[in-house]
Amino acid sequence: MAMKYQQGTVYPQGKTVKKWYGKYLVYGHDQDGKEVRRFRNIALCPKANTPKWKAEQMLRELILKECNGVGPTSTLPADDSVTFGWFVRERYIPMRQGKWSPAYRKSNTFNIEHYLLSQFENLPLRKLDTFGIQIWLNRLAEKNYSHAVVRQSFTNMRAITHMAKKQKYLAEDPGEDVTMPQTKPVIRPVISRAQIQALLGAIEDMHDLCLLHIGIFCGPRASEVLGLQWKSWTGEALMPYGTAYDGQFYPGRFKTKQSKAAIPVPELVRPVIEAWRRICSDASPEALMFPTFGRGKRKGQAVPRSSRNFLEWRIRPVARKLGIPDRLVTFQVLRRTLGTDMQKHGTLKDTQSILRHASIQTTGDVYVQRIDRSVLEAVNSRTTAVLDGMKAPASAMGLKGRNPKGSSAIWRNLAKEEEEVVLSD
Repeated sequence: MAMKYQQGTVYPQGKTVKKWYGKYLVYGHDQDGKEVRRFRNIALCPKANTPKWKAEQMLRELILKECNGVGPTSTLPADDSVTFGWFVRERYIPMRQGKWSPAYRKSNTFNIEHYLLSQFENLPLRKLDTFGIQIWLNRLAEKNYSHAVVRQSFTNMRAITHMAKKQKYLAEDPGEDVTMPQTKPVIRPVISRAQIQALLGAIEDMHDLCLLHIGIFCGPRASEVLGLQWKSWTGEALMPYGTAYDGQFYPGRFKTKQSKAAIPVPELVRPVIEAWRRICSDASPEALMFPTFGRGKRKGQAVPRSSRNFLEWRIRPVARKLGIPDRLVTFQVLRRTLGTDMQKHGTLKDTQSILRHASIQTTGDVYVQRIDRSVLEAVNSRTTAVLDGMKAPASAMGLKGRNPKGSSAIWRNLAKEEEEVVLSD
């Protein structure tokens, strides 16, 4: 019989009692010695209470027996020269990293190096087993590592072993039956209304004030808000054209398709954006809304800010004086707070639209620049509730930094201008 690699096909059949059937090729020779093949169909087991993967496994065993042991075989050499570390660095990462964003590449590579390779670096790949992987994950959870660390380690390990089997470096997948252990409860903090008001009232720089308003009341991701250009501002919404990470701008790159949708801007936030636009040194369409100066080869250029540096050196010093913990001063917390507060001011669908977590939409839907009225009403209601009764300190009304006026003064002047227009009419 010829040595042919095959897996066969599994399919259900039967009217009264359905069964799993397997179909595969049988090779032989005719009277003249010429190789011939024919299909063989065989009943495997009842379909009830038998998953398809189990039937496929039964069929593979039959094929191995029929072909005298010929079937899917590992490409590992007889020795242990192929280690877990070699496979990860020479096969897994090169094949996968093309789909990773810069931020994800940095965090995921660290996770693989720090948790997976530190444990299994020199282990021969063929000696990797389910028991060893599960014990390692359980110990990570017992050491009180965060849920995110354990989950990412779990996901990475399963992806690596799955690829190793698919590339035939392993005959079986040792990560297939590994389970995610219980971890310590995930704490997802939010920032309170009083803390938001105190922080906004203490910010004295118009650049920082505008950026913080957008972060608090529009809920963009850090990479999205720092990648905004002045052509993004339409007067009632912000349209992202790219993202920024670690001082680099990536045009046309977004986390999801829904991230391309317009970001609705509440009416009370629009005057703050306009105030910053009027005093910004470069408000041309292609210019960044919140740039910083470049260093080294990019000296003299306007480049995107780093979210970490912006928060650490410009916002958190102010927050600490107000008694606001550093863990509450992140774009993720501001985004989560918006989503939590929106439950009191709009529907769940409104919240999904504001955070752009809606179900998959076609490209045409994404590029339609229409903000539902219910979404605008929801963000306006929430913004008004947070800023209700807020009064800017006297120091915020003077000329400090790039802030000619505090946020409360901006709103009052806007109302005064509207009143003057009405009287003149």
